[in-house]
Amino acid sequence: MRFAILSAAVLAPLAASTTLLGAGSASAVAPVGQTDRIGVSLSHEETAAIAGGPLPALVTMFVPPSRIGAGLESGTEIHRDENGGVHASLRQIMTEAATHPDGSVTVFVNVPGTRGGRVLDIYQQWN
Repeated sequence: MRFAILSAAVLAPLAASTTLLGAGSASAVAPVGQTDRIGVSLSHEETAAIAGGPLPALVTMFVPPSRIGAGLESGTEIHRDENGGVHASLRQIMTEAATHPDGSVTVFVNVPGTRGGRVLDIYQQWN
């Protein structure tokens, strides 16, 4: 039950904000489902729009940074510590992807108790 509420609380505003911010008339928000998490893949335009808006700050008001995982592209300039930990905000991860012409992100909400206790995972993509 908590997973459904958390998923709706995070993913619904994410999908709705792309429409409100005018990220494109033909929205490219694509739902992604796996056995232990659900998410959305955003287009480049949607990634840029959300990165520049209030949503990353709002999400981190409810999900502590220690509960957000990041899958970074190999060309990232975001620092990883010696244990592989990423020390960057949700906004920084999204903004870095948005600075690439084809950069985008996929955001997942994880089932509680899975994925090392992380609530959210965000993955960068670009060529």
